[in-house]
Amino acid sequence: MKEKLKSYGINIKNDDLLNMALTHSSFSNEHNTKNYERLEFLGDAVLELVISEYLFKHTDKKEGDMSKIRASYVCEEALDAYAKDINLQEYILVGHGQEKDINSTIIADVFESVLAVIYLECGLLVVKKFILDLIVPYIEKEVQFKYDYKSLLQEMVQTDRKSLEYVLVKEEGPAHKKTFSVEVHIDNMIYGSGVGNSKKEAEQNAAKDAYLKSSR
Repeated sequence: MKEKLKSYGINIKNDDLLNMALTHSSFSNEHNTKNYERLEFLGDAVLELVISEYLFKHTDKKEGDMSKIRASYVCEEALDAYAKDINLQEYILVGHGQEKDINSTIIADVFESVLAVIYLECGLLVVKKFILDLIVPYIEKEVQFKYDYKSLLQEMVQTDRKSLEYVLVKEEGPAHKKTFSVEVHIDNMIYGSGVGNSKKEAEQNAAKDAYLKSSR
């Protein structure tokens, strides 16, 4: 992966940090190493900032329209596509039993984690160029991806100044094939629920349930 990034003019010196970004929890549990989950959190924020700035500077859309466009281009389906453009899936480390199930959720999460590493190692300008080089062609071609319902729901809740919380209510199954159940709480009331093979997927499904109910 390090050499792949060099082809984009990105020089990562911290090998341990890059390896962490490529490590799924199933691998870290078996080998007692750190996984990508903390980096994914940071990468998600960096990605949202870069795309928000791009839409602000290059469109004259209203706030709500920009939110919907951004949600489409930072959703799991979109991140999976960007990651596969750079063959990221070939470098992901997973544990036994997970090798045949490196799904779009994992690939999208690792993509965000790698963005975090580029940001930490090379700074905002470098990661911004990397993100825009990959994503702007999709925006210009108006490629249609699914919406990121978490972003759309967050936008809706902020408008009404309400609190939003995702609550994990159930986690079951073996480490390599878990199922998560999540509820969306808005002002401490349950507005939606969702199930997924990762917490992120379950939250996305719960957000979709809540958003669609609230939009009716």
